[in-house]
Amino acid sequence: MDTTLLLEPFRVPYLTRALIELTILGVLCGTVGTFVALRRLEFVADALTHTVFPGVVIGFALRGASGILAGALIAAGVTACALTLLTRHRRTGDDTALAIVLTAMFSIGVLVVSRSHSYTADLQTFLFGQVLYTSRAQITETAVVALLCLVALAVLGRELVLRAFDPDAARAAGHRVGALDLALNLIVALTVVAAVRTVGTALILALLVIPAAIGRTLGRRPAHLALIGSVAAVVCGYLGLVISYTASVDSDIALPAAPTVVLTLVAAHLLALGACGAARLRPARFRSPR
Repeated sequence: MDTTLLLEPFRVPYLTRALIELTILGVLCGTVGTFVALRRLEFVADALTHTVFPGVVIGFALRGASGILAGALIAAGVTACALTLLTRHRRTGDDTALAIVLTAMFSIGVLVVSRSHSYTADLQTFLFGQVLYTSRAQITETAVVALLCLVALAVLGRELVLRAFDPDAARAAGHRVGALDLALNLIVALTVVAAVRTVGTALILALLVIPAAIGRTLGRRPAHLALIGSVAAVVCGYLGLVISYTASVDSDIALPAAPTVVLTLVAAHLLALGACGAARLRPARFRSPR
């Protein structure tokens, strides 16, 4: 195999920074996505990608680009707390709580945007990301958020897994289920904030869901799911950047980096499903004896 094709793009500094950012996000989203999948919180993750919207636009209005992270963090924290409180109310279903928080937060963002006509280009970046414009400061911010989330999962991992499989057993063991729910919601919210400026809200969900889906296809234990998902996210991030660069430079085909990464993840998931299906359909004589 010609390694030049795989290594040449990363002699360009901005692609190297993009690769570092996607590697950090790949490990983070692959790990957090495992807990999202175990709890079936994909819709919650989707809602969180949109509820940070008002925080981003308010932060941008007050402090420009430097205020985006702080605004997104505040909005994500408010969303995580609101979801935890509403879903614990017996008369409010999970889907109803999500719909209430999502529409309320997104409407606040739209109201702020409607007061100004200078957001168009910046909001397009917010929706679709600019991974190729990743700065060293963004990499540092992402690394700090990722470290906080991964440390929290390392500390609470067993409790969160028990909560996912048997909430009653978690309560009987003395764990506060509400606090665990809040912690996981905050971790997912922080993950969304870490990725929002790189891949945009429209594509964060793919990074949270697809690597975990690959892990569930190929693995069984939660630790294996997290490992497989993280590796898949990192490898697909790398291949997506290579494909995007090669198509743009060698073939003059404009392929945005972030969507290409996501489509690479989708292709990897399809390959994993195909490999799993092929293994199940192997002739009996090739299977190991019980």
